Amino acid sequence: MVVLAVTAVEVRPPGDDKRKDTATSPRATAHPRSAAPVGPTARGHLDRAETDDHKHRSGAPRRDGERDHDASASPSPGASPGRPGDAPGNGGSRAPLTLSTRSHVWENGCDHRYLIDRPPTDVAPPPTEQDAPAWASAHGAVHGGTTHVEVTAQGRASSAVVLQALHVRVVGRRDPLRWSSFAMDNGCGGSLTPRAFSVDLDASRPLARPTDGNDSGTPLPAVRFPYRVSATDPEVLRINARTTGCDCRWYLELDWSSGGREGTVRIDDRGAPFRTSGTKGRPGYGYDYDEGAWRKNG
Repeated sequence: MVVLAVTAVEVRPPGDDKRKDTATSPRATAHPRSAAPVGPTARGHLDRAETDDHKHRSGAPRRDGERDHDASASPSPGASPGRPGDAPGNGGSRAPLTLSTRSHVWENGCDHRYLIDRPPTDVAPPPTEQDAPAWASAHGAVHGGTTHVEVTAQGRASSAVVLQALHVRVVGRRDPLRWSSFAMDNGCGGSLTPRAFSVDLDASRPLARPTDGNDSGTPLPAVRFPYRVSATDPEVLRINARTTGCDCRWYLELDWSSGGREGTVRIDDRGAPFRTSGTKGRPGYGYDYDEGAWRKNG
């Protein structure tokens, strides 16, 4: 198996560093779909399947911000816009794979932080991981320190699709938000450490580096490219992006090839970049379930 190098390119919109930090940013000029709303990762609404009326057929929210879409739903900057469902870089034909993305994934199902621009008395008790998208949206929250993204890649047919490489694109860097940090953990823990791709957003050229996992002492080998998927053999890619020194906006690109065709898939947060901000030096709060209130750490 050949391990391909993972590269990263930082794309900065003109004047981005001079803009004021706010909970709701202007529309991202780096994204080709100018009509797509842009906001912090945690400010999306309850995710539903993308249909003409933007409503899920069952009317029920998907689990933890899960988003099912065609692999080509979010073209990369510079890609030619095609018909809905077209894939960039493959002649305008439909991509042979689909992606399902979750952007509210907590460590061990409980350990996560959000930055919120509110006093603790105005913040509701921590939700479960499943209810995190709605809770975060209601509070205008931004992922604090770390964003875990889970992407399920699956082919449309029995023929294999080769995942060639994963790239990290940083489209904005600012000073970390000066908001309070709220911990979601409540004493839970787990023995499973999933294999993942680790991304240091503070690096000048962030890379998605494969890392091993562990399940109760049993090693879980890291996922390394190239990797094959099909309709009967999907793969879950977990990306752990972290920062201490910036309020970063970023997205991913996944290169694929199949049957002599190739293309690049953009992975983002419902058409907007993911957003992660450092928490260093910010007031931190944990929830006291006995008292039913947030208490400052330390």
